[in-house]
Amino acid sequence: MNNYKGDYMINLRKIGLTALAGSLAAVSAQAGEMSVTGSHITTYTTGEAANSAQGIGSNTNLTFSGSGELDNGWSVSTFIATNDAQGGLSSTAATMTMGDMGTVGVSKAGGFNVNGAYDETYPTAYEENSDAGGQSSLNAVGNWADDNAIIYKAPALDLMGASVSIGLEYSLQAGTATGGDGVAPARSDTYGNGTGLGVTVAYEGLTLGAYGAERENKNPTDAKQVADEFNGSWFANYNFGPVSIGYQETYFDAGLAQTATDQTTTSARSVGLSGGIFSGEAMSIAFNVNDNLSISYSEVEDTYDSQDHESTTEDVTMKTESLQVAYSMGSMSIKAYSTETSNPNYDSDADKLNVNEIALGIAF
Repeated sequence: MNNYKGDYMINLRKIGLTALAGSLAAVSAQAGEMSVTGSHITTYTTGEAANSAQGIGSNTNLTFSGSGELDNGWSVSTFIATNDAQGGLSSTAATMTMGDMGTVGVSKAGGFNVNGAYDETYPTAYEENSDAGGQSSLNAVGNWADDNAIIYKAPALDLMGASVSIGLEYSLQAGTATGGDGVAPARSDTYGNGTGLGVTVAYEGLTLGAYGAERENKNPTDAKQVADEFNGSWFANYNFGPVSIGYQETYFDAGLAQTATDQTTTSARSVGLSGGIFSGEAMSIAFNVNDNLSISYSEVEDTYDSQDHESTTEDVTMKTESLQVAYSMGSMSIKAYSTETSNPNYDSDADKLNVNEIALGIAF
């Protein structure tokens, strides 16, 4: 029997597979890079108030990151972060770095922003004070830019030995979620455009930063907007050897008219929804005992002023104090805090909130 035909077909298959492998290799060489990182944390939390968390918590994060280089030397990157505590997608971002012209990008849920570098900037061993169940105006500055905004970050500038960083965020419709592919967010009758600007200066162990954001309020009514929203933050952190200290002040005016509830000291308020002014002050000290062990103490005072100067309503100050410790063992860490909050949610009639948490974290 003549095997010429069979040999011929086998050779064709070899040639085809070789060509296919070569094509795939060529595509891989031109494609960008991709990586996957993640973490898991298990917490045990106890509290001494009726509304405080009790028991075991668990959360896993996965982040898929990709990057590539364009023919002109610019680079592009994107990432998708998932979080089972939030039921799936937690944040995304797509950015383009244009060499000496800086980086521009868009994101969902704060995946790429400017304001994130200016909220609760004081150093801690584990978490921000507001993690213990209480809201805070310190982590609300400019958060409308986490979605539906264009972000620009300039390259760091060298100014007499100091590094200067500048970031700008702008939205035509501030406060609405970023739409899906080809889907614009629904029109808002509440907010118009928003602009945020942040500047950070770092020199040796000292870092100074300032941020301001304004959002247009639309469609005023008797119980709603009376002015545009403005909020801002400034901070100073200093590191010397194993010690880090920090100080921060924030200001948040939602531009809303006060309601009867806002003018009562025994009612809960919500930052961004209640009329009046929220002003925060934070200070902390952190100490690295060694390469693996660190401890910190932080104190935050967040005051609500209804701006009702014709009544006897007094300002309400929510105060949180937190003692924290963290110990790392390579990719695993153990962290804990004990946080006490008086007048939670700016309600002078609320019980004091005491929350203790210990967490076991694994990074991969």
